[in-house]
Amino acid sequence: MKRIGILSDTHSCWDDRFALHFSDCDEIWHAGDIGYIDVVERLKAVCPVVRAVKGNIDSGVVARQCAELLMFRVEDVNVLLTHIGGYPGRYSRGMPALLRENAIKLFVCGHSHILKVMYDRELGLLHINPGAAGHHGWQKQRTLVKLTIDGGDMRDLEVIELAGRVN
Repeated sequence: MKRIGILSDTHSCWDDRFALHFSDCDEIWHAGDIGYIDVVERLKAVCPVVRAVKGNIDSGVVARQCAELLMFRVEDVNVLLTHIGGYPGRYSRGMPALLRENAIKLFVCGHSHILKVMYDRELGLLHINPGAAGHHGWQKQRTLVKLTIDGGDMRDLEVIELAGRVN
């Protein structure tokens, strides 16, 4: 059984509540638009397993250290983590085939700054966009997500709302 912390779109923002809320996690996943690499380093201080992908604003060290897309397995669940991927019914070009060909059961992406958790009946997978954890963007609420993966079971999904963004 693994407890997973998921965030996206920090845009260089660090909030000490990331550490507070993810302190019980076995892994932390960052779905891009990290900003400064120290966000990833600080997440690694909270949890030794941090998986992070680069987003469309990421450059420099982040772009060199983080892939655009990660596919991996946690327990019995095939996972795809990327920044821009769309969502059920509106996936990015080529994404449905990639998801299908790799038997993905959990698809995590960011980019939109909109918290969205949807089950895709056609592809038989759970889609999670954790919203935006940083201050930059149009979101009214900053959010994080936690999820338990136990074998092939995904459960106990928790949405954590942080204070709204500041201008």
